[in-house]
Amino acid sequence: MAHVVLQDLVKSYGGFKAVNHVSLTVNDGEFVALVGPSGCGKTTTLNLVAGLTPITSGDIIIGERVVNDLDPKDRDIAMVFQNYALYPQKSVYKNLAFPLQMRKLPRDEIDKKVKEAARVLDMTHLLERKPRELSGGQQQRVALGRALVRDPAVFLMDEPLSNLDAKLRVQMRSEIKRFHQDLKATIIYVTHDQLEAVTMADKMAVMNGGYLQQYDSPAQVFAHPVNMFVASFIGSPAMSLIPLEASTANGNTVLTGAEGWRLELSPRNAQKVVRATTMKVVLGARHSTIKLHKSAVPGSIPAKAYTVEPTGDVTFVQAFLSGAIVNVSVPPNIAVSPDEQIWLEFDQERMHLFDGETEMALKAN
Repeated sequence: MAHVVLQDLVKSYGGFKAVNHVSLTVNDGEFVALVGPSGCGKTTTLNLVAGLTPITSGDIIIGERVVNDLDPKDRDIAMVFQNYALYPQKSVYKNLAFPLQMRKLPRDEIDKKVKEAARVLDMTHLLERKPRELSGGQQQRVALGRALVRDPAVFLMDEPLSNLDAKLRVQMRSEIKRFHQDLKATIIYVTHDQLEAVTMADKMAVMNGGYLQQYDSPAQVFAHPVNMFVASFIGSPAMSLIPLEASTANGNTVLTGAEGWRLELSPRNAQKVVRATTMKVVLGARHSTIKLHKSAVPGSIPAKAYTVEPTGDVTFVQAFLSGAIVNVSVPPNIAVSPDEQIWLEFDQERMHLFDGETEMALKAN
């Protein structure tokens, strides 16, 4: 396996930059997910690494080689696509063997590699079947196997689970994660599904508008989003973002909602607000960090329930607050009705504050 380095990577189409000065390092044996909404530049970035799209500027290094001008076949990479791209007339065995035959490997070596890949992916019993006789999950395993037999330095995966139903996606997530753990493979994985990225990747690169927004472990991205985009994109349900006005009263820093209520901030959160470029501050909070009360308690804020979504082990309540919709999770035994008056209590230790002008996270020091 090998590491991959992107240095100041740019891909332009006329005046439009699909990838805008992206730099990141994928360490040897690391699973990195490129995640973001449609059109954010993640698939273009993957195609640049693969050599399917020529770069405008910057460098791509795989192992110790700058591969900018190398053809895809010379980059020592293997791609797994969302449409599997299997040969329908060939058996699973022949689909796996084909890339090795193209490299003119000896027949006994091909047979050994194919059978080993089938064993690793638990599909030895499928070798004589045609793709049409396989389920979606089995076809995806064949596509993985065809990449595996090539023994590449880097695996590139472009939304490989998007064509599967929800249950199969969960199953294949586990299989790809195990595939990575067993092989210690270097994997760059593109997905628009942030849950895939959070559950599978060692690191995630969150992209938007061609820019790399944040590159860190899923836990760090979830706990410490660098801006409002990352905060709202990572997490299910998304972090609630509430636009407020900051001010100082009697020596205390307070946030004021559109309805006129006031929330006094802790000293640490007050330090964050001081760093804002404007008095407009956005409060961010995950559903699990907000307490819902049926009557007013000290420090709570009045709100109105909008929708109630029971999911079995937890109920999600969406509430109107200061022009925003706030997600709160409550135990299923707490009954809340739409349009009911409720009060919300925010955990000052786990709330996030963002600059209303720059949309960047505010830090205490």
